[in-house]
Amino acid sequence: MAGGNARERTSLIVTVRNEAASLDELLESVAAQTNPPAEIVIVDGGSTDGTLQRLHTWSQRLPLRTLSEPGANIARGRNVAIRAATGDLIAVTDGGVRLAPTWLHALGEAMMDGVDVVSGFFRADPRSTFERAMGATVLPILEDIDVRTFLTSSRSVLFRRSAWERVGGYPEWLDYCEDLTFDLALRRAGCRFTFAPRAQVAFRPRSSLKAFFRQYYLYARGDGKAGLWWERHAVRYAAYALAVALLRRRGAGLLLLPIGAFFYARRPYERLARERLSRREHLVAIALVPVIRLVGDVAKMVGYPVGVWWRLRRAWTSRSSS
Repeated sequence: MAGGNARERTSLIVTVRNEAASLDELLESVAAQTNPPAEIVIVDGGSTDGTLQRLHTWSQRLPLRTLSEPGANIARGRNVAIRAATGDLIAVTDGGVRLAPTWLHALGEAMMDGVDVVSGFFRADPRSTFERAMGATVLPILEDIDVRTFLTSSRSVLFRRSAWERVGGYPEWLDYCEDLTFDLALRRAGCRFTFAPRAQVAFRPRSSLKAFFRQYYLYARGDGKAGLWWERHAVRYAAYALAVALLRRRGAGLLLLPIGAFFYARRPYERLARERLSRREHLVAIALVPVIRLVGDVAKMVGYPVGVWWRLRRAWTSRSSS
C-alpha cells in the first residue's frame, strides 16, 4: 500500500461528470498501478452519457465504489468522496487523465513522517499538432517548477485525511480554483508539503480555441471569486493597455510590440523545440502559440472581473443579512 507507513491505508478519490469517453483510459491506468490503492471512491456529479454504466462495469475489476451526487461541483464531490473513504491517506486525480504506472507508488514513497501533502505533477498528453501547441503554451514542464512555491493541481496529489480535516475540506462555495484555494488553506494551517516529480499524470490539453477560451474564462472567474492572483491579472490588463497604446503610435514605439510578443512566447517556443514534430507541424505550432496566448489572455481578462463582481456581491449579501 502507498504511504511512508505500511499500516496507512490509501484511498483514491475521483469526481466525474460525463466522462464516458475517457473513463476507460483512466481506470485502465488505475488497474495498472504498481502499488494499487486499497479502495477507489468515485463521485458522479450527474452524468447523462453512460458514465455510470462504465463505472458499474469497472466495479467488477477494481475495489470501486460509486456515489451519485447530481449537481455537485468538483469541491463538493471530492468532499463527499473523502467522507465516504476509509483511508488515512487520500490520493486525488481527475477524469480525463492517465496515471503513470508508478504514480501512486511515487506519491506514497514521498509521504514520510512529518509530511502532510505530496504534490505530484502532470504533463501534456497531446493527440494533434494543435494540442501540442496548446500544451507547450499553457502547461509547465518540470524544470519550470519552483518547489518552494509550487501549488499542486488536484489532478495529482496525496494528503493525509487529518490535513483535509484541519482546513475543513475543499471549499464547496467555489466551482473553479478550488484546488489552489485548498492548497493555500493547507499552507496557512502549517501543513508540510513535499514534491514527487515522478508522480505524473498525462493530461490532454483542450482541442479547440473555443474549449480553451471557456476553460480559461472559468479558471479566471474562479480566481476572481477566490480573490487570488490579483497582481498577475493587474499586470495583464496593464500590458494589453500598453500594447493598444503602442498600436496607435508610429515609429520606434510600434517596434516594441513584436519584441515584447517574442519574449512573451519565448518559453512555449523553447518547449516546442523539444517536440518531435515534422517541419510543417513545427511551423503550424509556432503560428498557433501567439493565437493561443491571446485567446487565453482575453478569456482571463473577461472572466476575472466576473468572479470579482460575484465575490463583492457575496460579501455585500453576507453583511446585509448579518
